[in-house]
Amino acid sequence: MSVVDTKTTIQGSEISFPVCIAPTGFHCLCWPDGEQSTAKAAEAMNICYVTSTYSSCFYDDIVAGAPNGLRWIQLYVQRDRKITKKLIQKVESLGYKALVLTVDTPALGNRLQDNRNRFSFPALLSTKNIHVPIEENSESLLSVSSIDSSTSWKDIAWLKSITQMPIILKGILTREDAELAISHNVQGILVSNHGGRQLDTVPATIDALTEVVNAVQGRIEVYLDGGIRTGTDVLKALALGARCVFLGRPILWGLTYKGEEGVRQVLNLLKKEFYRSMVFTGCRSISEISQDLVQFSKL
Repeated sequence: MSVVDTKTTIQGSEISFPVCIAPTGFHCLCWPDGEQSTAKAAEAMNICYVTSTYSSCFYDDIVAGAPNGLRWIQLYVQRDRKITKKLIQKVESLGYKALVLTVDTPALGNRLQDNRNRFSFPALLSTKNIHVPIEENSESLLSVSSIDSSTSWKDIAWLKSITQMPIILKGILTREDAELAISHNVQGILVSNHGGRQLDTVPATIDALTEVVNAVQGRIEVYLDGGIRTGTDVLKALALGARCVFLGRPILWGLTYKGEEGVRQVLNLLKKEFYRSMVFTGCRSISEISQDLVQFSKL
């Protein structure tokens, strides 16, 4: 085990280890430079950062701060399709490499914790790249009236007609939807339950992963987000068939603690733990991590 290689690729781009940054909105709630700091940390770690539609920094500024970083864009299809088309064309011109379409949010989940905590957005906070009204009411603090709840499988063909970026579907949890994704010629699936904030009692993503991987049969890449907290968690997800994992909440915790440096600290902790887990299970490269490893070691 003198040489252990944690590198892998996603959609043909190399990353230093199989952990990337999931899309979350309003990073300026956590740190003054918001998404710019997050992007800089991702670039420094040589991993992918998925920028949210609801970014609180301009896409141009995010790219300017981390010009060599690998970036994907997360998309909510808007009721005004011209807005969606303009956003896609904008990020593609800025060098974004993939489009991550969120498919589990025709409406916003009932965020009881936010309501109980009387959470509210600062007056000066806004989405910089798309106009989304922020409203305080009994159901939601973020209006989703602009999101097109009629979005369906047929819209994938429309998206393909306006972009050359590969399309990844975020929010797939079942064999049936995985097979539909394949039949609609998308390039990837992100197994996600939206941080458990949409449907109460929805399965954990690690429990849904095997079903999706078995349906895909290696035809497209499968990723996972949700519940990843240690390097061993990363190893488990890869052993069960994920190409890489995406982090949400831990990135925001690091950003809140110390901006770019805090995000890098979170990522370095996971990278060291993942490296050590590979060493202790005899895996010298990502390709040596298999499902037999989970069954054998009872991880």
